[in-house]
Amino acid sequence: MSKIVLGIDPGSLKTGWGVVSMDGRTITATGWGVVKMKSSQPLLERLTIIHEGLCQVLDTYRPDAAAIEGIFQHGSNKNYASTLKLGHARGAALLAVGHRGVSLEEYAPAEVKKTLTGRGRADKHQVTEMIRAMLKIEEKLPEDAADALAIAMCHAFRLRNPLPRGIR
Repeated sequence: MSKIVLGIDPGSLKTGWGVVSMDGRTITATGWGVVKMKSSQPLLERLTIIHEGLCQVLDTYRPDAAAIEGIFQHGSNKNYASTLKLGHARGAALLAVGHRGVSLEEYAPAEVKKTLTGRGRADKHQVTEMIRAMLKIEEKLPEDAADALAIAMCHAFRLRNPLPRGIR
């Protein structure tokens, strides 16, 4: 039985999305893209665009499950405004998924990197190249879409090989 998984990489200016389909041991990229906003747009307008854009993706691909990048702590607390905007963008994404009744999991960036490359501190280029190789994507991927595909693949792997309770 095949499952469709949506991965979301939230951002207040660019929200990446990626959809993978898994059938047994085979995982295939079904679609990907980026919901883009302008910094000149008011925050409420950007959140509406994120919500509507992801609702379109959810309606088009009808995923069985979704995964989103979890909130992580930056090394310094210098930029509270950016962290707050990221939280708002995540909220718009969560609302879209929730309204469509799709189950959702969160993954820390280090967990996604470790699942895909074996290293929790892999750089973005390594993760992107691994995604392209595993999914046999020849074209250049937008960074946010690559991150979203990585999140979707991480969740697909977890669905296929769940960890025992309490381990993550």
